[in-house]
Amino acid sequence: MTETTHTPPPQPGTPEVQFAAHALRGLRQDLMHDAFAYRPLPPADLGGALVRRLPARLRERARWLPHASVVAAGLLAMAVSFGGTTGGSGSLELLYALLAVGPVLLTLVRPVGAFWISLAAAPITVMFAAQWDEWPWSPGSFACHLIVVTVVALRTRPRTAAWMWLLTAVYSLGADTVLGANYYNSNSGPLLVVTALALLAVAVRHTRREARQEVTAERTVTAHERSRRTLLEERTTIARELHDVVAHHMSVVAIQAEAAPYRVENPPPELERAFATIRENAVAALTELRRVLGVVRAEDYEAPDAPQPTLADLDGLLANVRDAGLTVTKTVTGAVRELPPGVELSAYRIVQEALSNTLRHAPGAAARVEVAYVLGGLGLRVVNDPMPAASLVKPSPGAGHGITGMRERVTMLNGEMTAGPTDEGGYEVAVFLPVAAVREEEA
Repeated sequence: MTETTHTPPPQPGTPEVQFAAHALRGLRQDLMHDAFAYRPLPPADLGGALVRRLPARLRERARWLPHASVVAAGLLAMAVSFGGTTGGSGSLELLYALLAVGPVLLTLVRPVGAFWISLAAAPITVMFAAQWDEWPWSPGSFACHLIVVTVVALRTRPRTAAWMWLLTAVYSLGADTVLGANYYNSNSGPLLVVTALALLAVAVRHTRREARQEVTAERTVTAHERSRRTLLEERTTIARELHDVVAHHMSVVAIQAEAAPYRVENPPPELERAFATIRENAVAALTELRRVLGVVRAEDYEAPDAPQPTLADLDGLLANVRDAGLTVTKTVTGAVRELPPGVELSAYRIVQEALSNTLRHAPGAAARVEVAYVLGGLGLRVVNDPMPAASLVKPSPGAGHGITGMRERVTMLNGEMTAGPTDEGGYEVAVFLPVAAVREEEA
């Protein structure tokens, strides 16, 4: 019997090694990758609280206040550098001054590169310092590096500021250990403490700004949600009022239509049939209204379980509109088959709305309904003739919501629809509903 031992695959490294590798990647990303990229300092925001209090003629110039502050800080570093140079030639004093002011001014356009130049200029300027007991930062380099680190921290993220402070500490402590034995005092500690305090103030500023931005974003979202909730409440109120008012009037119409034949002695059958049709339509409309708008009456409202109409109920719809006085014919082509419920309901509603438009806008005109079961979908075509000139019923104007509702149904099913007048003076609605796409979505 042979026993096989499975050795686990080697790990990429210990957690300490992984942490160090992650830290080095952060260092390369923050301070080494594209370090001298051109990043100009943007103008100040004119919407700030301080800028808004300035006079109008000074408000535009206040946009350049950050740039002026950096230039003033660079001049201050240059002034400090002149007080710490040796009594050498003027060219050395000029070089010392340029090494103090140059990195500060460079933060306006290349902030990360300015940090590296300031750090590299520190060992050069210390050789020309007058106070040889101060090591490893000369007075000009001390002021320059403090300003550069602060400005760069203001323009970058906190992790970059931490890396700058760490590299500054490495240089300072390394210079003290390797080359600082012959000097009386080291100013590495004061620089690191002052720099840490400056970076702490910058971090607090960043935190406050981010918190202010988050609060502003939350307030914007809250205001939007409050506005949306108010709009929904208004729509709910309108829907409730519409339900109450229309339901009341439709109930009155149904009752009056039922009672009207009894108020006439020996009414003709046509009149009784007309009033019966009016009552049936009023009751059907009232039921539909309660089903659709009743949901806004209460949160625990449950819609009735009555089945939704389909294309199988199309004959009943056509009989209904015929009783209302519309002459309509129906033509079905293709193999009749069962379609998805959404397609069946939308097709029924589209035909219903198209015939209702015919009754409203072209009373007395004849209409044709064509249903085509084709490969991959369902085709509908509802077309009406022009309204006869001798019609006693005038067309009723509408807001055009019927066509909009039909388009919304067609768009929901990824279909196509065209609607417009015909060459003969009538109106045509043509719709194609893709059945295969709907089945894929429902699956």
